[in-house]
Amino acid sequence: MTLLYRTCSTVGTFWLLSFASHATSAVEAPPDWAHDAIWYQIFPERFRNGDPSNDPTVESLAGTWPYFIPEGWRVSSWTGDWYQLQPWERDGSGFYVHAQLRRFGGDLQGVIDKLDYLQELGVNALYLNPVFHSASLHKYGATQYHHIDPYFGPDPEGDLRLFETETPEDPSTWRWSAADRLFLRLINEAHRRDMRLIIDGVFNHVGIPFWAFQQARLEGSASEFATWFKIERFDDPVTPEDEFTYHGWAGVQDLPELALDQGAPPSLETHLRAVVARWMDPNGDGDPEDGIDGWRLDVAAEVPLPFWRTFRKWAKEHNPDAFLTGEIWWDDYANHLYANARPWLDQAFDGVMNYRFGDAVYQFFNQPEPISVAEFADLLRGVEQDYGADRVGALMNLMGSHDTARIGSAVVNPWARQDHKANVADHPEFDVRAPNPSEMDRWRQMVAFQFIAPGAPYVYYGDEVGMWGADDPDCRKPMLWDDLQYDQEVAHPSGRIRPKDAVKPNEELYRYYSEWAQFRRESVALRRGAARWTILDEDRRILGLERSWGTERALAVFNCGRRDEEILPVSVGLDPQSEWVDLRGRDVSQSVKTLPASGFAIWTDGLTLTGDFSRILY
Repeated sequence: MTLLYRTCSTVGTFWLLSFASHATSAVEAPPDWAHDAIWYQIFPERFRNGDPSNDPTVESLAGTWPYFIPEGWRVSSWTGDWYQLQPWERDGSGFYVHAQLRRFGGDLQGVIDKLDYLQELGVNALYLNPVFHSASLHKYGATQYHHIDPYFGPDPEGDLRLFETETPEDPSTWRWSAADRLFLRLINEAHRRDMRLIIDGVFNHVGIPFWAFQQARLEGSASEFATWFKIERFDDPVTPEDEFTYHGWAGVQDLPELALDQGAPPSLETHLRAVVARWMDPNGDGDPEDGIDGWRLDVAAEVPLPFWRTFRKWAKEHNPDAFLTGEIWWDDYANHLYANARPWLDQAFDGVMNYRFGDAVYQFFNQPEPISVAEFADLLRGVEQDYGADRVGALMNLMGSHDTARIGSAVVNPWARQDHKANVADHPEFDVRAPNPSEMDRWRQMVAFQFIAPGAPYVYYGDEVGMWGADDPDCRKPMLWDDLQYDQEVAHPSGRIRPKDAVKPNEELYRYYSEWAQFRRESVALRRGAARWTILDEDRRILGLERSWGTERALAVFNCGRRDEEILPVSVGLDPQSEWVDLRGRDVSQSVKTLPASGFAIWTDGLTLTGDFSRILY
């Protein structure tokens, strides 16, 4: 069981979280590898253009919002000023409309080409946003589930011709397209580097071009696919009007919902089960090594739990070591109340995207009027109490994603809560500039906490090189690479004057992330150990976090105040005669004496480190 201690002492109040096994779930524990994961999220269309010959065409935009294609449309410049409208975008519709029409040519070859970069960074688990065939830039509205988007592969025209030879409802007719084969190569290359790879599973809704939806619309109520969707009324061919209406996700007609409320219709269930098998065991030999390592399941709270229980059985029968993680967000969006994901963790998932972690971190380390040390500890302790200590270690602890402002813009706009009014469209005063040095200090401090806290660290592509960006669409800028020269950011989405910002990879920040990844890889205590939170000084906002596993211990002390503070070993609970050393190998008598504002210090005991950690030292 989890032990909770409140002890009066010279170093304040303690909470001890024990990561012993809990028999509290109807499903087995998360796969063992998930506790050692350092996640990296890739938005494929914006990560790397590895093959310009397969760039999207005008025709590839058909069937997605905003349902028009401006004259003169072209693939956007990877290195251009983000908010600058191109000639074909100057029709009065504005930036936020045309941002959905932009394509930059990111593809799977680009991901393969940069696997060595990711290995050097130190991540070992990749999550890819949707890769299935879709007209939209984000791919959350699928055209089909059983093929990779042809414009992510080497032969889009050949793939489109191949699709015409298949009967989508009959898996025996499915063939492997060029994009499919390249994706299988990506899986193999990732596995060869000891990296896991999961993909987005969007099984709540599809896109309007989805093959079965179009078939149901064409054939009417007699269609065998009519029961797959929440169709409210079919068109009456006698009238000039189109009466065809249906339920779309969150009321969005671009994303027709699948009819899963009463259980999937048998033919839909058969189709989805075949899709799971195709990507988890591509050659069907019973060995999952050639398949994906799991799924991130989109808008999971809006899909009935019985479906996810069934989905789990499908996935685990192919790969018992697969990792299933759900997108579980809000209980009350307006009041910033997050949902308790316990029912999903008990019945279907191995983990969730831990937005509760990111929100708590921002409230404590970043807000102008931050929560107290005790309130922060209570928020994180609440996650452990809700989910069980054995589950916390496999949660994806993210600070940003494709659905939120980046950490680089969160530190510039600390008043903005996670996923709330975090772009110019929703809040005209949102500042789109790059972070300054003091804001970068807060950024680094939050990353330090992310890598030492219980749960799996999670890096959104580009954060490691200093990318900034408001909420969607600005969090989906093209990745920064050192072999490209980028225009300055000068334009503003509202036409206002703004600072000119140089755009280039921050190599120092990259090394900072890389050192943290190496530190975590070398320390089993950081990956799997028990956690003890210590309120060292509430008034001065000094927090301690100790991780321990057997004889190995690591202690981090965070100065979350706005001024430098003197730190004495005894004041943080370190015995000057003990074996504790800092990351330079100095004993506590020689360690840091003054901790800068937004700074931190780290000591270890029983741990032999081999790496250079100079960038994470104060």
